[in-house]
Amino acid sequence: MSARRAAGRLSIAPSLAPRDIAAPKPQARAWQARVITLFPEAFPGVLGHSLTGRALAEGLWGLEAIDLRPFGIGKHRNVDDTPAGGGAGMVLRADVLGRAITGAQRGAADWPLVCLSPRGRPFAQSLARDWATGPGVVMICGRFEGVDQRVIDHFGIAEVSLGDFVLTGGEIAAQAMIDATVRLLPDVIGNADSLAEESFSQGLLEHPHYTRPAEWEGHSIPSVLMSGNHAEIARWRQAQAEMLTRRRRPDLWAAWQDADAPE
Repeated sequence: MSARRAAGRLSIAPSLAPRDIAAPKPQARAWQARVITLFPEAFPGVLGHSLTGRALAEGLWGLEAIDLRPFGIGKHRNVDDTPAGGGAGMVLRADVLGRAITGAQRGAADWPLVCLSPRGRPFAQSLARDWATGPGVVMICGRFEGVDQRVIDHFGIAEVSLGDFVLTGGEIAAQAMIDATVRLLPDVIGNADSLAEESFSQGLLEHPHYTRPAEWEGHSIPSVLMSGNHAEIARWRQAQAEMLTRRRRPDLWAAWQDADAPE
């Protein structure tokens, strides 16, 4: 490797212990994510930019990528093997992943331990809020056909899905879930009021947004938003949120109506 590095690039050497992704160190008791992955160089990825990146640099949260490869078996550090009973693809070995999990859980035994998997519980804003109220999360990025079921059973791993589709690995899903959680942490979002108004915060999709110019390509900003009548604006936004949710997400609409119904 060249002794010179481009400014801002990350260098991650194999290690049997979690390694901090970014300096400075997170503040005491700052929320942290530990990610077990075959591709530690994929992190922080998009998490190193914008609000999450600034918060990471300021130590408002911490990120550790744990390279699974050094825990592998034999000269080639194999981490997978053929499926028991036959079939296509490969499966991450329980003994290899077990050692990585034990290392990742040092000092974090009470953190949620999750595996990113398409067969898991769907990720939602409510889960992000739950994670954000705790000290951190340990994530396992699946690869190949998946993870040996015994390691899931042994550690009581919760499987979580980003959606009803299949990715080549869990790294993209991990970054999406971490982003959704980090932005809920104190001081990460400058205007905390925006969190209360966005989609899913009240069980509804968010209302439409507009900004200058007042007219564009024959389209005007709705007059109510230009009226200065804040009560009318609030009613309009609520009506729009209800209409969008009813049309686009009948599942959310039904849940919102049930929650809003008098007991």
